[in-house]
Amino acid sequence: MTPVAVSAITVSTALGGGLAAQREALRQGRSGLRRNDFGSAPRLGWIGRVEGVETTTLPPALADQECRNNRLAWLGLQQDGFLDRVYAARERHGARRLALLLGTSTASIGATEEAYRRLDSDGRFPADLRRPAVHTPHSLAAFVAAVLALEGPSLTVSTACSSSAKVFASAARLLALDLADAAVVGGVDSLCDNVLFGFNALELISPAACRPFDADRDGISIGEAAGFALLERIDAAPRAPRLLGYGEASDAWHMSAPHPDGHGAERALDAAMARAGLDATQVDYVNLHGTASRANDEMEAALLARRFPATTRASSTKGFTGHTLGAAGIVEAAIALQAIEQGFVPGNIGTSTPDPACGAQFAWQGEERLVDVALSHSFGFGGNNACLLFGRAP
Repeated sequence: MTPVAVSAITVSTALGGGLAAQREALRQGRSGLRRNDFGSAPRLGWIGRVEGVETTTLPPALADQECRNNRLAWLGLQQDGFLDRVYAARERHGARRLALLLGTSTASIGATEEAYRRLDSDGRFPADLRRPAVHTPHSLAAFVAAVLALEGPSLTVSTACSSSAKVFASAARLLALDLADAAVVGGVDSLCDNVLFGFNALELISPAACRPFDADRDGISIGEAAGFALLERIDAAPRAPRLLGYGEASDAWHMSAPHPDGHGAERALDAAMARAGLDATQVDYVNLHGTASRANDEMEAALLARRFPATTRASSTKGFTGHTLGAAGIVEAAIALQAIEQGFVPGNIGTSTPDPACGAQFAWQGEERLVDVALSHSFGFGGNNACLLFGRAP
């Protein structure tokens, strides 16, 4: 494929708002996880909660779209000068030539949960929540399109944990087909009871902070996050880092578990490598999906060991942020891009006894290291697999 420039990016997680907060915490090896103090399940595991969401207010013109997920999106859009970068791109290309592709797994379902908890005597939503704009899977993209005043193609991708990785692939295709000149991609997922109770029902939530690739790992920690990137053709941002390749596959093995041999994940990896014209020996860093579930980490450790040389570094960063679900793809793409920019590989924190299946590739602590090519893994429920390959501009 023709590489695509990542001309701007921002992300906000439990580590703080914006790239500087992420960078500082990653270098310090400081986790953003804390004991659950959210919603109706305050004693259910640990969470990665973004500070400031409760006190964030939307512009008056967008008050009908008020909900936690859109407040988190609004907070995220304010970081790293991202709004100004998009407005400048809109001026260059025109509002109709700027696409919007966002991933989310829950959208604004938290508001819908609240509405059902507060049904009136006639069984109707309470008056303050009779706002159709927030009770739809497309609520996030509709909100961001209104904020950015975009009129181009708009798409919501909801493929569980691969959602905001797959938007990069969709955007690259839109640019290649000349259906857009630039694209805003990203994802937002916020904490809600549906997610916390749902994952607990699947027996996937750890009672303590998650421990990716630990021999005694016992489940995930749920997080929330907002992240966005601006993709343009190379001539618009020749010095920006690049999306070199993407790969997507579905193994359709199980509703909530990956294929034990990683067949779908490996097909996605192969496709990303083929599009970039690279092989595994040229990858300097792999940001692993690494959820700290038994099934995912076992599969991914085996995939890493059989495909990558010992010189490649790899780590999961979910011990820092928690599993941000539909926002995990954009969060970890940003971390991969920061590894290229900063020359720093984040450590795989939270692990005390590495799983014996883990090979020499694992960076258990942060490392100063030149990174020219970085790979980001995102594997979702139902076998929705996506791999993104990023590289430094020549």
